[in-house]
Amino acid sequence: MFLEERESTHVYKQQVMFSKEELERRESLCVHEEPAYCNAACPLKLDTKAMVKAVAAGDWAKALQLYEKITPFPHILSAGCEAPCEGKCKLCQLGEGVAIRELERAVVRFGEKIRRGLPRMKKKKTVAIFGSGLFCTFLAGELNKKAYPVTVFCREDSAEEFLSRETAFVPAEGMAASAAVLKGMDIQFRFGSDPADMESLRRDFDIVCCQWGLAEVSDGDNALMYSREKKLVTGQTTGVLDAAFGAKKAALTVDRLAQNLDPSNTRGEEGSVSTRLYTDLSEVPPSRRLIGGEPCTKEQAEAEAARCIQCTCDACVKACAYLQHYRKFPRTLTREIYNNVNIIMGDHMMNKPINACSLCGQCSVVCPNGYDVAEICHIARQTLVTTGKMPLAPHEFALMDMLFSNGEAFLCRPQPGFEKCRYVFFPGCQATAIAPDTVAAAYADLCARLDGGVALMLGCCGAICDWAGRYEMYDEARAFLDAQLEKLGDPIVIAGCPTCKKELSGHGGLKLTGIWDILNEIGLPETARGMEVPAALHDACGARGDEPTQQAIRNLAEAMGCALVDTPYDRDQSPCCGYGGLTQYTNREVAKAMTRKCLERSDLPYISYCMACRDRFAREGRESRHILELVYGTNAGSPPDISQKRYNRLSLKAELLREIWNEETQEVDIGFKIEYTPEVLRLMNDRMILKSDIIGVLQELRKTGEAVLDAETGLCVARARLGNVTFWVKYEEIEDGYRVCGAYSHRMSVIRRQG
Repeated sequence: MFLEERESTHVYKQQVMFSKEELERRESLCVHEEPAYCNAACPLKLDTKAMVKAVAAGDWAKALQLYEKITPFPHILSAGCEAPCEGKCKLCQLGEGVAIRELERAVVRFGEKIRRGLPRMKKKKTVAIFGSGLFCTFLAGELNKKAYPVTVFCREDSAEEFLSRETAFVPAEGMAASAAVLKGMDIQFRFGSDPADMESLRRDFDIVCCQWGLAEVSDGDNALMYSREKKLVTGQTTGVLDAAFGAKKAALTVDRLAQNLDPSNTRGEEGSVSTRLYTDLSEVPPSRRLIGGEPCTKEQAEAEAARCIQCTCDACVKACAYLQHYRKFPRTLTREIYNNVNIIMGDHMMNKPINACSLCGQCSVVCPNGYDVAEICHIARQTLVTTGKMPLAPHEFALMDMLFSNGEAFLCRPQPGFEKCRYVFFPGCQATAIAPDTVAAAYADLCARLDGGVALMLGCCGAICDWAGRYEMYDEARAFLDAQLEKLGDPIVIAGCPTCKKELSGHGGLKLTGIWDILNEIGLPETARGMEVPAALHDACGARGDEPTQQAIRNLAEAMGCALVDTPYDRDQSPCCGYGGLTQYTNREVAKAMTRKCLERSDLPYISYCMACRDRFAREGRESRHILELVYGTNAGSPPDISQKRYNRLSLKAELLREIWNEETQEVDIGFKIEYTPEVLRLMNDRMILKSDIIGVLQELRKTGEAVLDAETGLCVARARLGNVTFWVKYEEIEDGYRVCGAYSHRMSVIRRQG
């Protein structure tokens, strides 16, 4: 759906990612904000997880503050609480859950009360409570917290006697502390009163509450409103926790009655709740309780609290360097991305995070509910491109590189002696750029051992424009490749890269296999040699969900004698190396974190079956080999820079044309010599400036003769606008040419003024 809004003479186009209902459906899959199991079980809404964490940290004042939020009488509640939270503790599945009941009692004993708060204005409505016992005690405290003028009518003759009803389980020191708390409250007592005289005594109060049995009620639910001439709240309870919970419900009913509101509406979610929280226990060892029975010391309580695993659902964040970098859970990230896409005017601050996702889909596998952040980022990119809100700049270099692969460096030929071929080998653009010798060896082997002819196609599968959300380019790339395959007789495509296999599988009617499948079928060549030391196998994210490919690679490695060591997050859970989704072009910091996330799983050398993975691991200094390098006895060596990658593609094309198809290519002589300092080569690779860009600037210099002398360095500076970018080159003249000492670029246009 498209929307257009006009302001002045501008037209702003907006495309909605998906409906609000779909947004909410996706958000609901994230359970990170669901309550912990112990929290959900508590009808009083105690933040048990936070309280236990505070105890473990020795912050007893904070622990008591959290506990006092749920009850005005912590000594009474802690002494008799039935603790349904204990049975819900996740550790019960491994042994014994945390002794939460004992920790509550320790918090009340050792916690230091923090005196805080501003003076409260008394409410105007007055409340009377008739009776005594746990329900009336807790209710008096709850209404005092809400600043209602409260009067209690009871038969007892003192506050101590009032508290003693139904509280025999409370230790003497707890009773004394509770009595002190009660006396400190702004509550009026009418001791020696007969609650049975409620009808004659209640007329001076706006709202009347009483213990169960003193008034007729309209139904049997706990703490519900009963109405005659006045409002009445009544409660029937069966235990300490039930009394405290009933008092909370009654206090809320009083609140709503005092505001002339229907007590049954907008009460929120009361009592215990269910939770959808997922907590992985696979790395949690079983343990037993450290306290129980006898009152514990502070040290014992802190040790017991330290057993708590602080249940949360963070499987995706633990696995994904992208989510770790932005410190956001999928639900939050999705909402921010959705809002960013819907901005009509203003800055799209989330464009960079949207482009930083590798689109690998690992999150959807490790998440118990299949939350797919990659899909959301992918849809967002496409939508922003469609509406013109995603600039070309972040992905331009990669897209131009794809056009180079399918243009100047592209090669499509049938095997000599065949007009139509049964197979075509498609190694992928990264393999030809990083390991051209391996590609040549693989093609020669396939031609020698497969019947029916093996054609060769050197190019890009279109994944780059797919990742960039540029679907017009993607459709063009697909149409181009389909036309080339048709010329070859629609052969079976032998993919050398799992990402290529995945992308090409979207072409209707295309027959696909992997070179790893072919090698497992026909056997290994004589050149195949495994690594001499144990190695970690990294599964390419392009093979996520492709179990046959994952297993085929393992079969190949084992057939060569490789000793593979299992790592965390393998197979479908494998992380991206940082190349996928064009992350390395849009956010190098995140891409580097992704590479290190892959490597932190093992200190061993790595075997991969994606050439981009091999390249990025080697750049981090890790010994890294592609499975085909082991098969064919080749070694790409040190990672090439961006200019060398293009040179490798062109050199491979020229070499194969010459040696297999007897076609000569002519090298272009630029007519002058260029030297590069080591520092400028590093800068050019870092800034994505190609040697061909430098040549273009110097050729423009030789046409115009225009340059600026930098008096401070003695270097000359020349410039030229190539495509959408202006390149600047710092140089000094040498015999027959130039020595390049600096280079940079930006997207500004330099306008020459006349006169």
